Amino acid sequence: MSPPGEQAMSGVAIVDYGINNVRSVKNAVEYCGFDPVVTHDADAIADASHVILPGVGAFGDAMINIRARGIDEILERQVREKGKPFLAVCLGMQLLANTSEEHADDGVAHRGLGWFDADVQRLMPNDPALKIPHMGWNMVAKERNHPILANIRESNLAFYFVHSFAMRCRDAGDVVGFAQYGQPVTAIIARDNIAATQFHPEKSQDTGIELMSNFLRWNP
Repeated sequence: MSPPGEQAMSGVAIVDYGINNVRSVKNAVEYCGFDPVVTHDADAIADASHVILPGVGAFGDAMINIRARGIDEILERQVREKGKPFLAVCLGMQLLANTSEEHADDGVAHRGLGWFDADVQRLMPNDPALKIPHMGWNMVAKERNHPILANIRESNLAFYFVHSFAMRCRDAGDVVGFAQYGQPVTAIIARDNIAATQFHPEKSQDTGIELMSNFLRWNP
């Protein structure tokens, strides 16, 4: 539902790869005044001005579905080659890494999209009182400014997390913000037209909606 008095704007593709829960992301985009389409269709993603990759579930299963539907090739063309503004959320962010050790029972890590020189590793907090998954509200400390955080005060950077694995970036310049959970947790990454959050902005109340709105109006 759009805020009162605002007409919905089109042009947002929410990528559906079969196991991700898109409803809350769709609701948040609509609240920001946009009319999103939930799709894995190449033409629909090509027609969109902005692309969102949400994520709930297991890394390996997600990558199997993404490759089976050709979504990896669609995103490579539309996001990396053509430069569409792109936001990945939670598991969606992890899929941008080289590899993930989630469910790598045979010792072979699952291969991701490889857009960032990073690997996804299990959280290992140094405080035994901290439970896994990391679930609930946590503050994010900015490493640098970014347009998706425009006009959000640092004291308001509280977001909702649900995850057991996190990305470790080899290039510190890719990191926009960290959370702390008995260890540094990469919370926001960005490069060029690509941004990603480990937390769920769509579940993070007013601050999350402001971040989503900033993204939807971002033209890198």
